[in-house]
Amino acid sequence: MTPGEQLRQIANAVNGSTLLGLLLAGAARTSVSAGPAGLLVACDYRWRLPVARAFTVGNVVLFRAGRAEALADRVLLGHEARHCTQYAWCLGVPFLPLYFVAAAWSLWRTGNPGTGNVFERHAGLRAGGYPEPGIRPSDPDPRPEDPFAPDHYEV
Repeated sequence: MTPGEQLRQIANAVNGSTLLGLLLAGAARTSVSAGPAGLLVACDYRWRLPVARAFTVGNVVLFRAGRAEALADRVLLGHEARHCTQYAWCLGVPFLPLYFVAAAWSLWRTGNPGTGNVFERHAGLRAGGYPEPGIRPSDPDPRPEDPFAPDHYEV
C-alpha cells in the first residue's frame, strides 16, 4: 500500500465513512474482505438501489458481482478507489450530499447522472461505465489502462 493509500484509509476510518460503509455492507448481508490498495471489498450486494455495478462508501467498495469477478475488473475497482479518495477529501459523509447534487446537476444537463458529475469525471467516466460527452453509444469502448498495473519497463 502506498503512503497515499494509507493516508486515505486512515482519513476514511477517522471521518466515519468506512464505518458507515461496513454498516451498509452488513445490513445488505454482503461478504466483506480485504482488497487491493487498502480497500474493503463487499460482494454480492443485492439491494435494488443504487442501480450500479459497484459503489463506494468510505473505503468500502460494494459490488453486485462475486469476489472473483469484482477483483478481476481492475478498471472499475480503480474508478471506485478514486471515489474512496474523494470521500477522504470531502471529510467523509459530506461526500454523499455533494455527490447527489452533482448527480442531479448531471442528470438535468446531460440526461444521465454521470457525464456531467464532477465526481464521476474525476474518477473516470469510461471506467465507471458512463458515456463521455460527444461520444455516441455505438462508438468503440476503449477501456482505460489498469490503474493497479505495475509500471511498464522498456526492454
